[in-house]
Amino acid sequence: MADKIEFLKKYGPWALVAGGSEGLGAAFADELAGRGLNMVLVSRRPGPLEEKAARLRAEHGVQVRTLSLDMADPKTLAAVERETTGLEIGLLVCNAGTAYTGPFLKPEFDEYQRILDVNCRCSLGLIHAHARKMAARHRGGIVVMSSLAAFQGSPMVAVYGATKAFLVTLAEALSDELKPHGVDVCACCPAVVLTPNFLNDGHDANGPTPLSLEPAEVARATIRDLGRKTIIIPSAMSKLAHFMMGRLLPRRTTVRMLGRSTRAMYREKA
Repeated sequence: MADKIEFLKKYGPWALVAGGSEGLGAAFADELAGRGLNMVLVSRRPGPLEEKAARLRAEHGVQVRTLSLDMADPKTLAAVERETTGLEIGLLVCNAGTAYTGPFLKPEFDEYQRILDVNCRCSLGLIHAHARKMAARHRGGIVVMSSLAAFQGSPMVAVYGATKAFLVTLAEALSDELKPHGVDVCACCPAVVLTPNFLNDGHDANGPTPLSLEPAEVARATIRDLGRKTIIIPSAMSKLAHFMMGRLLPRRTTVRMLGRSTRAMYREKA
């Protein structure tokens, strides 16, 4: 109970989760609502959004507000700011993301523009808006969802990996800048997370791998280490993979290995 009270003092009373209707965002919402935070959930699809909100209210007794917005829309940041006026957002989770898997030359540029808008522009805008308020209150936290794909070139998900690299370096810098203002910043960098999007994306993997994690595991590990670590890599196997790829193998070899494994996983798209 004491830990829950301290958590609320540091990161309450409201959390904003971008991409909060299912998968990782829904898992973060469960973890934070279980710690007593009221929730603002932002997601594109109103149906799953309202279903998740109803479950959070019933299971945790917290207040939940929903915003059905497209993170790629340039007007979304202003809408979030307008709809959260008067709420003290103590914890921001930048989980909204999108990706394209396949050869870089195949899609039109519009596909990549959307990835940049959702993964980078919108996350940056949310952080900029709420970090100022947190710093003024001298407390708060920001969680940025990244990926192990951030640490080297990732063939077949080249632009996605590049956006995740942007988010890691942003979180690292802001962790140092905002720490004196009482604001904790971290980037969570899992390997494979068994989200609905991943499971429905047509990969050819034969079930979960040793690097696969359930969304709840990722959310729990991230919130546990918020304020203690800047780069959070959930699970011992993911940490080992990151060490091998980053320290033991030549970078070029790592990129080639990732390319082969991704092509094998998504044979139809390769």
